[in-house]
Amino acid sequence: MTSAAKEDGPPAPLKTAVVLLSGGLDSTTAAAWAASQGWRLAALSVDYGQRHRVELDCSRRVAASLGITDHVILTIDLAAFGGSSLTDSSDTVPKGRTAHAIGEGIPSTYVPARNTVLLSLALAMAETRQAEAIVIGVNALDYSGYPDCRPEFIDAYRKLAALATKVGVEGNPIDILAPLQHLTKAEIIRLGCSLGVDYGQTTSCYDPHADGRPCGSCDACLLRANGFAAVGVRDPAVTPRVED
Repeated sequence: MTSAAKEDGPPAPLKTAVVLLSGGLDSTTAAAWAASQGWRLAALSVDYGQRHRVELDCSRRVAASLGITDHVILTIDLAAFGGSSLTDSSDTVPKGRTAHAIGEGIPSTYVPARNTVLLSLALAMAETRQAEAIVIGVNALDYSGYPDCRPEFIDAYRKLAALATKVGVEGNPIDILAPLQHLTKAEIIRLGCSLGVDYGQTTSCYDPHADGRPCGSCDACLLRANGFAAVGVRDPAVTPRVED
């Protein structure tokens, strides 16, 4: 077959991926990246009892902006287990920590096995959608020390996905794509801006006010603010402060 004949043939079918879409900065950037790479996206968001449930509203807006029509919001109750300040309203979310403190140890906002659970749900959805991949916005540089954000975890889960599914056993394993894994928060924001991401639709705050406004001092808020400052652009999700 000549190269001309190849060019005149039908376009290759779009590949399908399920993106874990929290409504946060990282997952939104990962979704935009996947769309730019030609993936047809389905989205999964999970209401797991998190105190920052406002992120689910953001996930709806982000999915709509990316043209994702297959968007499942699934409810599970990780709060029933406790063990995290993100799911226990009586616990306190750390505030005002230094960059050094954020990078040391595992904070109380760690939700036990959260990414293992979320990836398992996404894996089930991916197999029912005949998807070739799962996209997740984990990051192992500017993050809060969560063990289930590390490259070793993603590599291990990729192997598990090949062993645990019908398509994997049949020789067509579902891949796990983590495009932000080795990027700093500033690099993630630069990537998103180059892809036209509207970060005004996203939230990162672990402990938002009742009206959804970010607290501005939890680890996630501080990491986000430092990222935007490093890029030299204003965070559109943060209302400018009016000086007296």
